[in-house]
Amino acid sequence: MFTKNKINLTHFDKKTFDNEIISLVEKPFRSKQIWSWIYSHGLKNFQEMSNISKQLREILEEKFSLNRPQITKDITSLDGTRKWLIKFSDNREVETVFIPEENRGTLCISSQVGCTLACKFCHTGTQTLVRNLEFHEIVSQILVAKDLLNDWHSNSHLKSPLLTNIVFMGMGEPFFNYENVAQAIKILTDNDGLNFSLRKITISTSGLVPEILRCANELKTNLAISLHATNDALRTEIMAINKKFPLHELLSSCRFYNQENPRQKITFEYIMLRNVNDQEKNAIEMIDFIKRYNLNVKINLIAFNPWKGCDYQPSSETTIKIFQDILKNHEILTTIRKVRGQDVLAACGQLKSASIREKNKNYQ
Repeated sequence: MFTKNKINLTHFDKKTFDNEIISLVEKPFRSKQIWSWIYSHGLKNFQEMSNISKQLREILEEKFSLNRPQITKDITSLDGTRKWLIKFSDNREVETVFIPEENRGTLCISSQVGCTLACKFCHTGTQTLVRNLEFHEIVSQILVAKDLLNDWHSNSHLKSPLLTNIVFMGMGEPFFNYENVAQAIKILTDNDGLNFSLRKITISTSGLVPEILRCANELKTNLAISLHATNDALRTEIMAINKKFPLHELLSSCRFYNQENPRQKITFEYIMLRNVNDQEKNAIEMIDFIKRYNLNVKINLIAFNPWKGCDYQPSSETTIKIFQDILKNHEILTTIRKVRGQDVLAACGQLKSASIREKNKNYQ
Protein backbone atom coordinates (compact mmCIF):
# COMPACT_ATOMS: atom_id res chain seq x y z
CA MET A 1 0.00 0.00 0.00
CA PHE A 2 1.42 3.36 -1.04
CA THR A 3 1.35 6.69 0.72
CA LYS A 4 -1.04 9.31 -0.59
CA ASN A 5 1.66 11.96 -0.82
CA LYS A 6 4.06 11.19 -3.62
CA ILE A 7 7.79 11.43 -3.05
CA ASN A 8 9.77 13.41 -5.60
CA LEU A 9 12.25 10.95 -7.06
CA THR A 10 14.68 13.75 -7.95
CA HIS A 11 15.12 14.48 -4.24
CA PHE A 12 17.22 11.33 -3.72
CA ASP A 13 20.97 10.98 -3.97
CA LYS A 14 22.19 8.14 -6.19
CA LYS A 15 22.56 5.58 -3.39
CA THR A 16 19.12 6.25 -1.91
CA PHE A 17 17.62 6.28 -5.40
CA ASP A 18 19.11 2.85 -6.14
CA ASN A 19 17.89 1.42 -2.85
CA GLU A 20 14.38 2.79 -3.40
CA ILE A 21 14.02 1.32 -6.88
CA ILE A 22 15.63 -2.00 -5.97
CA SER A 23 13.22 -2.33 -3.04
CA LEU A 24 10.37 -2.19 -5.58
CA VAL A 25 11.65 -4.49 -8.31
CA GLU A 26 14.77 -6.27 -6.94
CA LYS A 27 16.51 -5.69 -10.27
CA PRO A 28 19.45 -3.27 -9.92
CA PHE A 29 19.65 -2.52 -13.66
CA ARG A 30 16.16 -0.97 -13.53
CA SER A 31 17.48 1.76 -11.25
CA LYS A 32 20.14 2.68 -13.81
CA GLN A 33 17.51 2.80 -16.57
CA ILE A 34 15.17 5.06 -14.62
CA TRP A 35 18.03 7.32 -13.50
CA SER A 36 19.07 7.70 -17.14
CA TRP A 37 15.53 8.57 -18.24
CA ILE A 38 15.42 11.34 -15.62
CA TYR A 39 18.92 12.79 -15.81
CA SER A 40 20.02 11.96 -19.36
CA HIS A 41 16.71 12.31 -21.23
CA GLY A 42 14.95 14.76 -18.91
CA LEU A 43 11.68 12.83 -18.66
CA LYS A 44 9.06 14.16 -16.26
CA ASN A 45 6.51 11.43 -16.97
CA PHE A 46 7.05 7.79 -16.00
CA GLN A 47 4.73 6.62 -18.79
CA GLU A 48 7.30 7.74 -21.39
CA MET A 49 9.97 5.35 -20.06
CA SER A 50 9.65 2.92 -22.94
CA ASN A 51 11.99 0.16 -21.72
CA ILE A 52 10.22 -0.10 -18.37
CA SER A 53 7.28 -2.51 -17.98
CA LYS A 54 3.79 -1.04 -17.77
CA GLN A 55 3.37 -2.54 -14.30
CA LEU A 56 6.51 -0.84 -13.00
CA ARG A 57 5.57 2.46 -14.64
CA GLU A 58 2.24 2.35 -12.82
CA ILE A 59 3.96 1.61 -9.51
CA LEU A 60 6.34 4.52 -10.04
CA GLU A 61 3.46 6.79 -11.02
CA GLU A 62 1.54 5.93 -7.87
CA LYS A 63 4.45 6.28 -5.47
CA PHE A 64 6.66 9.04 -6.93
CA SER A 65 6.62 12.35 -8.77
CA LEU A 66 9.19 14.10 -10.97
CA ASN A 67 7.98 17.65 -10.38
CA ARG A 68 10.23 20.61 -11.14
CA PRO A 69 10.33 23.91 -9.24
CA GLN A 70 8.16 26.75 -10.53
CA ILE A 71 9.49 29.44 -12.89
CA THR A 72 8.20 32.82 -11.73
CA LYS A 73 10.28 35.00 -14.10
CA ASP A 74 11.78 34.15 -17.48
CA ILE A 75 13.57 37.06 -19.13
CA THR A 76 15.78 37.04 -22.23
CA SER A 77 18.31 39.80 -22.89
CA LEU A 78 18.94 41.38 -26.25
CA ASP A 79 22.31 39.59 -26.27
CA GLY A 80 20.69 36.19 -25.67
CA THR A 81 21.41 35.93 -21.96
CA ARG A 82 18.44 34.28 -20.27
CA LYS A 83 17.58 34.76 -16.62
CA TRP A 84 15.12 32.78 -14.52
CA LEU A 85 13.66 33.29 -11.08
CA ILE A 86 12.99 29.83 -9.66
CA LYS A 87 10.55 29.18 -6.81
CA PHE A 88 10.82 26.12 -4.57
CA SER A 89 8.13 24.36 -2.57
CA ASP A 90 8.51 26.75 0.40
CA ASN A 91 8.02 29.74 -1.96
CA ARG A 92 11.67 30.80 -1.61
CA GLU A 93 13.26 32.02 -4.83
CA VAL A 94 16.73 32.02 -6.39
CA GLU A 95 18.19 33.19 -9.67
CA THR A 96 19.68 31.09 -12.46
CA VAL A 97 21.28 32.61 -15.56
CA PHE A 98 22.12 31.01 -18.91
CA ILE A 99 24.86 32.73 -20.93
CA PRO A 100 25.15 31.44 -24.52
CA GLU A 101 28.40 31.88 -26.40
CA GLU A 102 29.63 30.66 -29.77
CA ASN A 103 31.36 27.51 -28.52
CA ARG A 104 29.72 26.94 -25.14
CA GLY A 105 26.74 27.70 -22.94
CA THR A 106 27.29 28.53 -19.27
CA LEU A 107 24.69 28.19 -16.53
CA CYS A 108 25.24 30.32 -13.44
CA ILE A 109 23.50 28.65 -10.51
CA SER A 110 22.72 29.60 -6.90
CA SER A 111 23.64 27.67 -3.76
CA GLN A 112 21.79 29.71 -1.12
CA VAL A 113 18.65 31.82 -0.81
CA GLY A 114 20.22 35.19 -0.17
CA CYS A 115 23.74 35.58 1.23
CA THR A 116 25.36 36.23 4.58
CA LEU A 117 28.58 37.89 3.38
CA ALA A 118 27.29 41.40 2.57
CA CYS A 119 30.20 42.37 0.32
CA LYS A 120 29.73 46.09 -0.29
CA PHE A 121 29.69 45.93 -4.09
CA CYS A 122 27.38 42.88 -4.35
CA HIS A 123 23.64 43.27 -4.82
CA THR A 124 22.84 39.84 -3.37
CA GLY A 125 24.50 41.00 -0.15
CA THR A 126 21.61 43.42 0.37
CA GLN A 127 19.37 40.38 0.89
CA THR A 128 19.76 38.54 4.16
CA LEU A 129 20.52 34.84 4.13
CA VAL A 130 17.32 32.81 4.32
CA ARG A 131 18.64 29.25 4.02
CA ASN A 132 20.94 26.87 2.19
CA LEU A 133 19.62 25.10 -0.86
CA GLU A 134 19.26 21.33 -0.65
CA PHE A 135 21.38 19.36 -3.12
CA HIS A 136 18.32 18.49 -5.22
CA GLU A 137 17.34 22.17 -5.38
CA ILE A 138 20.79 22.95 -6.78
CA VAL A 139 20.48 20.16 -9.36
CA SER A 140 16.92 21.23 -10.24
CA GLN A 141 18.28 24.50 -11.64
CA ILE A 142 20.12 22.49 -14.28
CA LEU A 143 17.06 20.33 -14.98
CA VAL A 144 14.83 23.39 -15.40
CA ALA A 145 17.35 25.11 -17.65
CA LYS A 146 17.65 22.05 -19.90
CA ASP A 147 13.85 21.81 -20.02
CA LEU A 148 13.45 25.42 -21.13
CA LEU A 149 16.34 25.22 -23.59
CA ASN A 150 15.08 21.89 -24.99
CA ASP A 151 18.57 20.59 -24.31
CA TRP A 152 17.98 16.89 -23.66
CA HIS A 153 19.20 13.84 -25.59
CA SER A 154 15.65 13.20 -26.76
CA ASN A 155 15.82 16.37 -28.89
CA SER A 156 16.69 14.85 -32.28
CA HIS A 157 17.56 18.27 -33.75
CA LEU A 158 20.27 18.91 -31.14
CA LYS A 159 23.76 18.43 -32.64
CA SER A 160 25.54 19.10 -29.33
CA PRO A 161 24.39 20.25 -25.87
CA LEU A 162 23.58 23.92 -25.49
CA LEU A 163 24.49 23.84 -21.81
CA THR A 164 28.16 22.86 -21.50
CA ASN A 165 29.48 24.62 -18.38
CA ILE A 166 28.18 25.15 -14.85
CA VAL A 167 29.40 27.87 -12.51
CA PHE A 168 28.45 28.23 -8.86
CA MET A 169 28.46 32.02 -9.10
CA GLY A 170 24.82 32.82 -8.44
CA MET A 171 23.25 33.76 -5.15
CA GLY A 172 25.07 32.66 -2.01
CA GLU A 173 28.51 31.43 -0.94
CA PRO A 174 28.84 27.80 -2.14
CA PHE A 175 31.33 26.82 0.55
CA PHE A 176 28.92 27.86 3.31
CA ASN A 177 26.76 25.06 1.85
CA TYR A 178 29.61 22.65 1.17
CA GLU A 179 27.85 19.31 1.77
CA ASN A 180 24.90 20.07 -0.49
CA VAL A 181 27.15 21.50 -3.20
CA ALA A 182 29.34 18.38 -3.02
CA GLN A 183 26.32 16.08 -3.28
CA ALA A 184 24.94 18.08 -6.20
CA ILE A 185 28.27 17.75 -8.03
CA LYS A 186 28.13 13.97 -7.63
CA ILE A 187 24.78 13.96 -9.44
CA LEU A 188 25.92 16.43 -12.09
CA THR A 189 28.98 14.32 -12.94
CA ASP A 190 27.30 10.90 -12.80
CA ASN A 191 28.07 9.05 -16.04
CA ASP A 192 24.57 7.56 -16.31
CA GLY A 193 22.86 10.92 -16.14
CA LEU A 194 23.85 14.55 -16.69
CA ASN A 195 27.48 13.49 -17.20
CA PHE A 196 29.21 16.85 -16.79
CA SER A 197 33.00 16.79 -16.58
CA LEU A 198 34.60 18.22 -13.45
CA ARG A 199 36.59 20.44 -15.80
CA LYS A 200 33.30 22.04 -16.89
CA ILE A 201 32.19 22.92 -13.35
CA THR A 202 33.51 25.95 -11.47
CA ILE A 203 32.93 26.84 -7.82
CA SER A 204 33.37 30.50 -6.95
CA THR A 205 34.14 31.36 -3.34
CA SER A 206 34.79 34.59 -1.49
CA GLY A 207 37.71 32.84 0.20
CA LEU A 208 36.71 30.27 2.82
CA VAL A 209 40.14 28.79 3.44
CA PRO A 210 39.20 25.47 5.16
CA GLU A 211 36.79 24.59 2.36
CA ILE A 212 39.30 25.53 -0.35
CA LEU A 213 41.76 23.09 1.24
CA ARG A 214 39.05 20.45 1.50
CA CYS A 215 37.83 21.00 -2.06
CA ALA A 216 41.36 20.56 -3.42
CA ASN A 217 41.23 16.83 -2.69
CA GLU A 218 37.50 16.08 -2.50
CA LEU A 219 35.76 17.95 -5.32
CA LYS A 220 38.55 18.90 -7.74
CA THR A 221 36.35 21.20 -9.79
CA ASN A 222 37.65 24.41 -11.27
CA LEU A 223 38.07 27.04 -8.58
CA ALA A 224 37.37 30.76 -8.81
CA ILE A 225 38.26 33.18 -6.03
CA SER A 226 36.33 36.43 -5.58
CA LEU A 227 39.46 38.48 -4.93
CA HIS A 228 38.48 42.09 -5.75
CA ALA A 229 41.34 43.69 -3.79
CA THR A 230 45.11 43.42 -3.65
CA ASN A 231 45.86 44.23 -0.02
CA ASP A 232 44.28 43.37 3.32
CA ALA A 233 43.15 46.89 4.21
CA LEU A 234 41.17 47.33 1.01
CA ARG A 235 39.82 43.80 0.91
CA THR A 236 38.63 44.01 4.51
CA GLU A 237 36.89 47.30 3.69
CA ILE A 238 34.85 45.85 0.84
CA MET A 239 34.71 42.16 1.85
CA ALA A 240 34.19 41.42 5.54
CA ILE A 241 35.25 37.78 5.06
CA ASN A 242 38.84 39.04 4.82
CA LYS A 243 38.82 39.68 8.58
CA LYS A 244 38.51 35.94 9.15
CA PHE A 245 40.64 34.76 6.25
CA PRO A 246 43.19 37.47 5.34
CA LEU A 247 45.10 37.41 2.07
CA HIS A 248 48.08 35.43 3.36
CA GLU A 249 45.82 32.53 4.40
CA LEU A 250 43.76 32.78 1.23
CA LEU A 251 46.77 32.84 -1.09
CA SER A 252 48.42 29.99 0.81
CA SER A 253 45.30 27.87 0.33
CA CYS A 254 45.35 28.72 -3.38
CA ARG A 255 48.95 27.54 -3.59
CA PHE A 256 47.90 24.26 -1.95
CA TYR A 257 45.04 23.91 -4.45
CA ASN A 258 47.51 24.41 -7.29
CA GLN A 259 49.84 21.79 -5.85
CA GLU A 260 47.05 19.23 -5.55
CA ASN A 261 45.60 20.09 -8.97
CA PRO A 262 48.61 21.09 -11.08
CA ARG A 263 46.74 21.06 -14.41
CA GLN A 264 44.12 23.59 -13.30
CA LYS A 265 44.48 27.32 -13.21
CA ILE A 266 42.62 29.10 -10.42
CA THR A 267 40.62 32.09 -11.61
CA PHE A 268 40.85 35.34 -9.66
CA GLU A 269 37.62 37.26 -10.19
CA TYR A 270 38.27 40.98 -9.91
CA ILE A 271 35.49 43.57 -10.13
CA MET A 272 36.89 46.88 -11.33
CA LEU A 273 35.74 49.73 -9.06
CA ARG A 274 36.59 53.26 -10.12
CA ASN A 275 39.37 54.83 -8.01
CA VAL A 276 39.06 52.01 -5.48
CA ASN A 277 40.97 48.99 -6.76
CA ASP A 278 41.74 49.86 -10.39
CA GLN A 279 45.00 51.78 -10.06
CA GLU A 280 48.44 50.79 -11.35
CA LYS A 281 49.60 50.16 -7.78
CA ASN A 282 46.85 47.56 -7.39
CA ALA A 283 48.02 45.74 -10.51
CA ILE A 284 51.61 45.77 -9.19
CA GLU A 285 50.45 44.39 -5.83
CA MET A 286 48.63 41.59 -7.61
CA ILE A 287 51.67 40.72 -9.70
CA ASP A 288 53.82 40.70 -6.57
CA PHE A 289 51.74 38.20 -4.59
CA ILE A 290 51.07 35.94 -7.58
CA LYS A 291 54.82 35.54 -8.08
CA ARG A 292 55.62 35.41 -4.36
CA TYR A 293 53.17 32.56 -3.76
CA ASN A 294 54.04 30.92 -7.09
CA LEU A 295 50.41 30.72 -8.15
CA ASN A 296 49.04 29.20 -11.34
CA VAL A 297 46.17 31.60 -11.96
CA LYS A 298 44.32 33.58 -14.57
CA ILE A 299 42.73 36.94 -13.86
CA ASN A 300 39.19 37.77 -14.93
CA LEU A 301 38.59 41.52 -14.85
CA ILE A 302 34.90 42.30 -14.46
CA ALA A 303 33.19 45.57 -15.29
CA PHE A 304 31.10 46.62 -12.29
CA ASN A 305 27.35 46.64 -12.91
CA PRO A 306 25.96 49.58 -10.86
CA TRP A 307 22.80 49.14 -8.85
CA LYS A 308 20.62 51.57 -6.92
CA GLY A 309 21.91 52.27 -3.43
CA CYS A 310 25.51 51.29 -4.13
CA ASP A 311 28.24 53.94 -3.76
CA TYR A 312 30.68 52.39 -6.23
CA GLN A 313 31.09 53.28 -9.89
CA PRO A 314 32.52 51.19 -12.73
CA SER A 315 36.03 51.77 -13.98
CA SER A 316 36.34 53.13 -17.50
CA GLU A 317 37.10 50.78 -20.38
CA THR A 318 40.47 52.52 -20.77
CA THR A 319 41.39 51.94 -17.12
CA ILE A 320 40.41 48.28 -17.34
CA LYS A 321 42.51 47.83 -20.50
CA ILE A 322 45.54 49.50 -18.90
CA PHE A 323 45.16 47.24 -15.85
CA GLN A 324 45.00 44.20 -18.13
CA ASP A 325 48.08 45.29 -20.08
CA ILE A 326 50.16 45.67 -16.92
CA LEU A 327 49.32 42.11 -15.89
CA LYS A 328 49.84 40.68 -19.37
CA ASN A 329 53.23 42.39 -19.61
CA HIS A 330 54.23 40.23 -16.63
CA GLU A 331 53.00 37.09 -18.45
CA ILE A 332 49.86 36.72 -16.33
CA LEU A 333 46.89 35.46 -18.32
CA THR A 334 44.25 38.18 -18.01
CA THR A 335 40.84 38.43 -19.63
CA ILE A 336 38.12 41.07 -19.50
CA ARG A 337 34.69 39.57 -18.94
CA LYS A 338 32.20 40.59 -21.58
CA VAL A 339 29.24 42.48 -20.15
CA ARG A 340 26.11 40.36 -20.64
CA GLY A 341 22.41 40.83 -19.94
CA GLN A 342 22.45 44.36 -18.55
CA ASP A 343 18.93 44.95 -19.85
CA VAL A 344 17.51 42.07 -17.76
CA LEU A 345 18.83 42.99 -14.31
CA ALA A 346 22.02 41.02 -14.88
CA ALA A 347 23.76 41.75 -11.58
CA CYS A 348 23.45 38.85 -9.18
CA GLY A 349 20.42 39.35 -6.96
CA GLN A 350 18.83 42.16 -8.98
CA LEU A 351 15.99 40.11 -10.45
CA LYS A 352 14.99 38.74 -7.08
CA SER A 353 15.18 42.17 -5.45
CA ALA A 354 12.96 43.62 -8.16
CA SER A 355 10.51 40.77 -7.65
CA ILE A 356 10.41 41.39 -3.89
CA ARG A 357 9.79 45.12 -4.43
CA GLU A 358 6.98 44.30 -6.86
CA LYS A 359 5.31 41.95 -4.35
CA ASN A 360 5.63 44.48 -1.53
CA LYS A 361 4.07 47.14 -3.74
CA ASN A 362 1.13 44.86 -4.44
CA TYR A 363 0.54 44.36 -0.72
CA GLN A 364 0.49 48.09 0.05
